Amino acid sequence: MKKLFSATLLLLASTSLASAEGTLQLFNWGNYTSPELLAKFEKETGIKVTVTDYDSNDAALAKVEAGGSGFDLVVPSANYVPIWAGKGLIVPLDDSKLKNKGNIAPEWIDVAWDKGRVYTVPWQWGSTGIAVNTKVYGGDINTSAVFLDVPDELKGKINVVPEMNDVVNLALWYVGGEPCTEDTAVLKKARDVLVAAKPDWLSMDYGATEKMSNNDWAASVNWNGSTMRIRLANPDVKYGFPKEGYPLFMDSVALLKDAQNVEEAYKFIDFIMVPENAAMISSFARYANGIAGSEAFMPEDMKTAPEVMIPDEFKASGHFLPTCSPKAQEYMTAIWTELQK
Repeated sequence: MKKLFSATLLLLASTSLASAEGTLQLFNWGNYTSPELLAKFEKETGIKVTVTDYDSNDAALAKVEAGGSGFDLVVPSANYVPIWAGKGLIVPLDDSKLKNKGNIAPEWIDVAWDKGRVYTVPWQWGSTGIAVNTKVYGGDINTSAVFLDVPDELKGKINVVPEMNDVVNLALWYVGGEPCTEDTAVLKKARDVLVAAKPDWLSMDYGATEKMSNNDWAASVNWNGSTMRIRLANPDVKYGFPKEGYPLFMDSVALLKDAQNVEEAYKFIDFIMVPENAAMISSFARYANGIAGSEAFMPEDMKTAPEVMIPDEFKASGHFLPTCSPKAQEYMTAIWTELQK
């Protein structure tokens, strides 16, 4: 009995230890999570975070909606947060477990996609524009014509990131339309310009950070943080803000309804709202974040980076994408499907 009692105590101790150390499953965009941040979190909490990457909002949504994903946290873009909430896939956050929620900068609290930050907290925000190697092409880069009416110098050398919402909406702005339109005439114009341009593209790939750094591509529809990372490796690369209109985005962390490691998830959510930790996220992926006070911990090169600091002349052209109606989403999906042929 004594041996049994001792064995039971040992088992309870080991179980308690395993629980204290804990695990967490984070479902996030690829090449977007700072390894240093995860190492610091594990050192401070004993919780080991496993990151699984996805490459589009639609892929992430489909994976979780299918059920049994095993993930605890997800990082959807602004216009997808209402979709996740509407489908009951994410749950309202318990603010009593988030002592650092007050660190969210005021302008990022009452956001259109999550009023009062009921479901999410900020991860990073930025823009979608055009990365161009100016040694190859010296023309105007602040226009979607770079990929929709491809200059001769860039034909067969340009990539387009395969993110439907960004690409289709860039085309809609280019032809004089608006995001999420249900105007079939405008949608046809956007479709036609995309289909006509595609033969001049080299690829539709997510690997711009590496491939433009290595001069494998001369241009790409790309995100600003990724482009900053490219420029640091390849100074000939510049970032253009399409004057016809370009998307702004904010990716935010949400707790999944079927999360298994809920307490660990809350510790991580609270952890990333500490200004120094939010700065670690930005320092890695090179996007701004929504946490007040994080600027003091940012690398100096981000404080003046042309990819991060939007020039005044192009600020009015940047827009957060709305959440499309089912009909508008259906139209966009049809365009995207045709573009994949």
